[in-house]
Amino acid sequence: MEPTTTPARRTGGRSAAVIHNVRTAVEELVEEKGQDRVTVPMIAERAGVNPTSIYRRWGDLPTLINDIATYQLDPTRPLPENGDLRADLTAWAREIVAHYSNPVNAALLRGGASAAGEQQSNCLRNRRIEANLFLERYPDSGVTAEDILDLVIAPIVYRVIFLPWTLDDSTAEHLVARLFE
Repeated sequence: MEPTTTPARRTGGRSAAVIHNVRTAVEELVEEKGQDRVTVPMIAERAGVNPTSIYRRWGDLPTLINDIATYQLDPTRPLPENGDLRADLTAWAREIVAHYSNPVNAALLRGGASAAGEQQSNCLRNRRIEANLFLERYPDSGVTAEDILDLVIAPIVYRVIFLPWTLDDSTAEHLVARLFE
């Protein structure tokens, strides 16, 4: 009887390189041309991949933009942990404001929000997960995930999309303070 061997699994490899190159290409092109003028063929050319690779992985441009919009705010990153819900939420909101103060990230958020249509965007889904993680730390806070989304995240996203010049260093503190009024 011949021994059976399991093929070695590739970690990362070509797939990881393609994802990285596509994400980089999207970010660069959005910065250079604006989100509305970017196409899958442009992205593929810049990333050095065939457009079919992009369509196979993401399906369409709106789905790709939605994915890239939340890529840098990875929901598995460590969240602030200061021993106090208000302090944690303030640090978290500051991080989100800083992230979306970058014009490229803001453009990607706008594209991701429009791509989501009737469905929950990756951004909203990931922020909901994070809000619930905070609430698991502080189960007796009297605050709900919906409160956090409605009073902290939604106003940030609104400002990013419609009033980006209103985001400043005090935005996070102001919004979190309203949550605890």
